[in-house]
Amino acid sequence: MLQARHIPNLICVMRIVLVVPIVMSLLEQNYLQALWLIIIAGVSDGLDGFLARRYDWTSRIGGLLDPLADKLLFVSVFASLSYMGLIPLWLFAVVIGRDIIIIAGAAAYEFLIGPVEPNPSKVGKLNTVMALLYLFFVMTSQVWGWPPEVSVLITGAGVFVVSLVSGLDYVLTWSRLAMQSRAPA
Repeated sequence: MLQARHIPNLICVMRIVLVVPIVMSLLEQNYLQALWLIIIAGVSDGLDGFLARRYDWTSRIGGLLDPLADKLLFVSVFASLSYMGLIPLWLFAVVIGRDIIIIAGAAAYEFLIGPVEPNPSKVGKLNTVMALLYLFFVMTSQVWGWPPEVSVLITGAGVFVVSLVSGLDYVLTWSRLAMQSRAPA
């Protein structure tokens, strides 16, 4: 039976489903449609988080679905734009490499130590904001020719730096937590 507390999880599932039409729109070079779908996905991400926190509709599955939806969206959009030559392949590799390290680290922690509590760091959140801004700039430059190329390049450089820093931050944080959990009491 569907209950109100399941709404954030349903919104996450909707965001996952949106990945397909977003990628199709990109590959068909329908950038305006892709941009609107990405905006809808972004707003839904904020909405499900707000509802979960505001009404205490949090759940373990929601804690896993939300980052999964984010990762699928980012990987799919970055991969599509890289394939189309709109973003550099090396930047796609850094963004994906960071995500692979985080996912592998979380899986190793879960297997070796215990349950992972998804808790994005501030630099991880900054990484998400920078990546969203970069994708927004890449998309709007295709749709409206704005912002200027230099803004896209600077934002891309920011994504590169913040991806490296946040990846390192996650590795250090999870390593420290693993050491603390293995230390004798």
